[in-house]
Amino acid sequence: VQLQASGGGLVQAGGSLRLSCAASGRSFSSYALGWFRQAPGKEREFVASIGVSAWRSTYYTESVKGRFTISRDNTRNTVNLQMNSLKPEDTAVYYCAAGTVSGARTAPAYDYWGQGTQVTVSS
Repeated sequence: VQLQASGGGLVQAGGSLRLSCAASGRSFSSYALGWFRQAPGKEREFVASIGVSAWRSTYYTESVKGRFTISRDNTRNTVNLQMNSLKPEDTAVYYCAAGTVSGARTAPAYDYWGQGTQVTVSS
């Protein structure tokens, strides 16, 4: 599976951005999908994930709950992250990832990674 993230940019605090990740390859619908982010000088951290079950369970890190929404479209092989009410502390490079463990919150649990897209939130 190859992943290509897009949609990053510069936005003022309180604004919104929608990140997208397009996947190529087989069996997209069988992978759990996640978004991680990495700010300068910090470790990569979990942001959100969505499972493969019929219920497509979603998981979020506490700091983005109520502001970010992850979704997937298996017909288009895409996973999206809608980010609202952005804060300066959301500034980071955002990565999409695919793996086989639904609900995983650690980077090693994911097997495939996109190249990252920069999100900058100005105060």
